[in-house]
Amino acid sequence: MTPETVMTTAREALWLTLQLATPLLLVALAVGVVVGIVQAATQINEMTLSFIPKLLAIAAVIVALGPWMLHALVEYTRHLIESIPVMLN
Repeated sequence: MTPETVMTTAREALWLTLQLATPLLLVALAVGVVVGIVQAATQINEMTLSFIPKLLAIAAVIVALGPWMLHALVEYTRHLIESIPVMLN
């Protein structure tokens, strides 16, 4: 296995990780900002008030984008397994 193959495989894995994590992180960030603004406006500082909406929003994103995420993971894994013979040469 050449260094170029290793770097290409690592780059593809990191790119897929970024693609899969970005929607979840952006939703958590947006919900956190909204909840923070509401908490600042109402002066309610309850930890569960910020945790539960984030949890529900991330669950909704996983339900909405889950098939796409699973398809991307399966395709990457299939590509990785199929490229094993090429990597060994």
